[in-house]
Amino acid sequence: MDKAISSFHFKLMAFGFKFRDIFMPPKEIVTQAGVKPGFHVLDFGCGSGSYSIAAANVVGESGKVYALDIQPLAVKMVNHKAEKKGLKNIETILSHCRTGLPDESIDFVILFDIFHELNEPESVLQELHRVLKPDGKLSFSDHHLKEGVDKIESMGLFRLSEKKTGKIITYTFVKK
Repeated sequence: MDKAISSFHFKLMAFGFKFRDIFMPPKEIVTQAGVKPGFHVLDFGCGSGSYSIAAANVVGESGKVYALDIQPLAVKMVNHKAEKKGLKNIETILSHCRTGLPDESIDFVILFDIFHELNEPESVLQELHRVLKPDGKLSFSDHHLKEGVDKIESMGLFRLSEKKTGKIITYTFVKK
């Protein structure tokens, strides 16, 4: 994810997500994954913002969602959706890896359908580990990958916590 996809491809992808969201409602998915009211959530590789908006509704006014993407159009789209829905608990971040967030400030990371795009997954996992609280969770799903992702556990930063239906895998923080 060191390079943003073209605006045309992003718009095409976002259009496809509208159909995905009908059959797999994002609010149900983030709730099933473990997002709770009051959480501080990072949606890494937020794309068109389906999960960011859903998470913002779940965490409520006492929570916060950070929607990160390398594609400027994604950030613009998330900001537009949040404004349209009157959500004040979403902040966007334009970046390919570094979040700019304080150490141990995030309760929950959403890492959905982006891992296969990462050129340097180790750097991303280190950044996610840095911002997660010691009791934080990393929720992972990537339908582009046929097998589980050994790299997530092999670095020693996260350990498998549970596999849920719909190919959502939850990892817990491992203290260094």
